[in-house]
Amino acid sequence: MNSRPILLPLYTFLLFNLFNVNAQSLSATVIDSVSQQPIPFASVQLKENWAITNEEGNFNLIFDEAISEADSLTVSSMGYETLTRPIAEFNSTKISLVPKAIELREVIVSNKNYTADEIMDFVENNLEKNYTNDLSKKRLFHRTTNTDRWTKSDFKVKKSSIDVLNQQFIDSVINTVPKCDTYYSEIVGDLYGDPSKELLKLDLLKASKLFDKSNELDAEKLEEKFNEILRDNVKPGSYFKIKSGLFGTKIDADEVSELLETEVDSSEVAAANEELEKRKKDKEEQQKNYAKWKKNQLNDIFLSLPTEEDSKLNFILKTRKYDYTLQEFTYLGDEAVYVISFEPSGSADYEGTLYVNAEDFAVVQIDYSNVKPTKKFNLLGISSNYYLSKGKIIYNKNKDNHYSVRYLESESGMRVGVKRPLKIIEKNKIVKGKNKQNELSGDMDFVIIGSEKNELIVFDSNNINQSTYDGFTENNTVSPTYMPKYDPTFWEGYAIIEPNTAIKEFKAASID
Repeated sequence: MNSRPILLPLYTFLLFNLFNVNAQSLSATVIDSVSQQPIPFASVQLKENWAITNEEGNFNLIFDEAISEADSLTVSSMGYETLTRPIAEFNSTKISLVPKAIELREVIVSNKNYTADEIMDFVENNLEKNYTNDLSKKRLFHRTTNTDRWTKSDFKVKKSSIDVLNQQFIDSVINTVPKCDTYYSEIVGDLYGDPSKELLKLDLLKASKLFDKSNELDAEKLEEKFNEILRDNVKPGSYFKIKSGLFGTKIDADEVSELLETEVDSSEVAAANEELEKRKKDKEEQQKNYAKWKKNQLNDIFLSLPTEEDSKLNFILKTRKYDYTLQEFTYLGDEAVYVISFEPSGSADYEGTLYVNAEDFAVVQIDYSNVKPTKKFNLLGISSNYYLSKGKIIYNKNKDNHYSVRYLESESGMRVGVKRPLKIIEKNKIVKGKNKQNELSGDMDFVIIGSEKNELIVFDSNNINQSTYDGFTENNTVSPTYMPKYDPTFWEGYAIIEPNTAIKEFKAASID
């Protein structure tokens, strides 16, 4: 990505000539003029080209058309004076917005001072008119950040009749598991169709994966080590009884590992080779299905919008579950909006703020967060807690006067815990008399916290007809490019959401 300044006066002529080259870009940071702090989610527009700042206030604006120094750049954000200037007047890579005093406007579009509940009734009554489910083609960028973090991973061995499966070995195994593992996935593509009608196709244009491969290798080595222990210590005809508290299950030895053999011979080597080949094919299949996986992710995101029926974000369509308060009447850019806060009136899950267009009662921006876990489970030492669900959604009006998502950021988190006794008993079908052979027992206490963050920006959306949709055939031969560390040149020429510092500084441990 291009990180050159937005136009230093001494280089105006040079940059002006560069702007006439296709796929040029402008990069800068939007800050508060008083606090000098970055302003996240500010809107940046140059002619028909649009971008939004990330949580650190950074943006990268891509444009293919010729730009003149007289063309104006417009930067706006809630609570700030909108800034519009010819690009030649910018003299820094930092763009300052001036805070403005927000006052309740005396001049209301309507002759009536509506209550918050009345406004929400208008919102619901106008949903079908304001939000279209027509077939469309959307050029978009989607970034997913998945993080798994172990906060507790203990297993105390009480008894083990296999010498190598002792406390020291168990601790060493646990220590090989990465305590924090992060995976970034990014795509640019064209999305055809309408998720609400179960019609969706994806034309994947470019994709990347950023993660530490050594974490995968550690898991494979760990499995190989367990296989070796089982081969050396388990007799032919054995099966395992696995008990955890009140629960127990029976597993044949060959179900524990496809490589489990009692003697090291040519058949074992053949089995090992067969397993390695299977894993290779599985990875190839996963690579081939990458576009399908991303399409399913996008499908879930669009169906989860609070303007969609049956969405878990029910604070627009299930108004009886919430209390609404009209906070103010102000402007979001050039649009007059009602600012309405909401909170649960009973057992609902969310609180937040809705920005409602005062002319057509469309919700144009949403900030939400959960006030309690959206789902919980706790039984006999096994627990799950969906503790986090928050996000921001920005809509804009298309050429057909319908609203659709322009920007979305969502973050979800789940805590899973297992605190139970565990006993693994080897029994044998062949040995006469007492068929119990080996036993490993202890207490396990594991806690893992997983989170997923989605960032989506739609740069262009156009309605299409059924024949156009039917005529497009998915041919996703694009595979994601693996990166062990962030590469600032990878997305040159593509419009994306500027990465944050964590992404820019990511580097796999294997390349240190």
